[in-house]
Amino acid sequence: MSKERFLKVYANLPEPERKQIIAIIDDKPYSWDIAYSEINDDTPLGKKILKKIEDLGLL
Repeated sequence: MSKERFLKVYANLPEPERKQIIAIIDDKPYSWDIAYSEINDDTPLGKKILKKIEDLGLL
């Protein structure tokens, strides 16, 4: 999964859906909105979230 694919999917999500939890990393829940911020900024957490949602088959 690439960052670009995530950003494309995120851009097409309805606003309410962006608040939904999509991943739990280190016992902390992350929504599409938080994932977007972390992945867009290329943070280490963003890379973990991207891998997790790939593994879950969300993208």
